[in-house]
Amino acid sequence: MAHKKQLITAPSVLSANFANMEKGIRQVEESGADWVHLDVMDGSFVPEITFGTKCIRDIRDVTDLTFDTHLMVNHPETMIDGFADAGSDYITFHAEATVHVHRIIQRIRALGKRPGISVVPSTPVESLLPILGEIDLILIMSVNPGYGGQKLLDFCVDKIRKLNAIRNESGFSYLISVDGGINEQTVDSVRDAGVDIVIAGNAFFTSPDPSGFIRRCRHGN
Repeated sequence: MAHKKQLITAPSVLSANFANMEKGIRQVEESGADWVHLDVMDGSFVPEITFGTKCIRDIRDVTDLTFDTHLMVNHPETMIDGFADAGSDYITFHAEATVHVHRIIQRIRALGKRPGISVVPSTPVESLLPILGEIDLILIMSVNPGYGGQKLLDFCVDKIRKLNAIRNESGFSYLISVDGGINEQTVDSVRDAGVDIVIAGNAFFTSPDPSGFIRRCRHGN
């Protein structure tokens, strides 16, 4: 049976004004979006540096929305406890950033959080086959991570289709998420490919109608 879920929208505050992060969170809430996506960058795994546990702990106090924390960091195994304690609900790390993938998944779950794993565009989804039954979320990066406002790489849509087919055939329950280049022109292709969660930063925060943008992500034009 095909996997059908209400599409989850998760604006990324990477594109919010860091001088007033609470305002950015309020924009997400008022738009009717479902989750807040939090891009943690370390200046090593990706070129930029964003924020850490204190920022997440502070904004945790201003909203009840689900926090989807994406660790774009090297050695994520050293940071899992801190981001769990800060109030993350999902903690997603990169398969390319550690050799201890299964151990980290176990640790995230032991802390009462939902484990996610992400891959950059050049990493094939077949590399995830051994842990598909252990994971709650798979994040497909559809741009090379590190900067907002990039164009979606079309071949990454095929990765979503593959993961959706594997899920349908094998009975797994992981959510498929996509991040990078999501806007009103590209969201239809990833929705049709079987994605469950769409992450948008620049397109959301520059939209003159964020609520309308969220509706179009969910239902199309």
